[in-house]
Amino acid sequence: MSFNNHSHINKGRRRATNTLPCFVLVCLVALCSCRNDIEKARFFDPKDLPQQSLDSVRVIRSLNGKKQMLMTAPQVTIYDKPEKKTVYPQGIKMQIFDGGKRCAASIRADYAYSLDEKKIVEVRRNVVVIDYRSGDTSYLNSLVWNSAEHRIFSDDTVKSVNGKRITYGDGFESDDEFTTPRIVRQRGTMTIEE
Repeated sequence: MSFNNHSHINKGRRRATNTLPCFVLVCLVALCSCRNDIEKARFFDPKDLPQQSLDSVRVIRSLNGKKQMLMTAPQVTIYDKPEKKTVYPQGIKMQIFDGGKRCAASIRADYAYSLDEKKIVEVRRNVVVIDYRSGDTSYLNSLVWNSAEHRIFSDDTVKSVNGKRITYGDGFESDDEFTTPRIVRQRGTMTIEE
């Protein structure tokens, strides 16, 4: 019987001996992975973090019960500091209404941001503006909407297509209801024959 007790004690010691290196290894990994990198912590600034992030956003702007604008975006990030701004990192689609129920124009872009206090929205990258009244589709790199001045404009090169007619220019401007869109410094018009 004493032989069995001795055997049982040796098995317990073997298990303890085998688990000791594993325990030491786990402790070393935990200690190494928990070290504090002061250089990385020094560059962290909480004001760079967004106050709010939203997915699949749809916004309607109206005045006196009349729809002015419908905006959709797959993602919206809102910042409070250093200044209030809203970022649309995956792009934006806007429909501008003529004061009634009819859509006057649409704007889409791959990226956009708005400076809320200045009432400015800037869209960038692959900007497409469709004027439904004239049938013109304009292609630009950027476009600014200043809602305080009721003005939409760009200083970028513009290519405008209407059927077989292609017009180039050095800028774009319109009121924010799209009643007076025009290409600035128009450089020429080409009609393409097929």
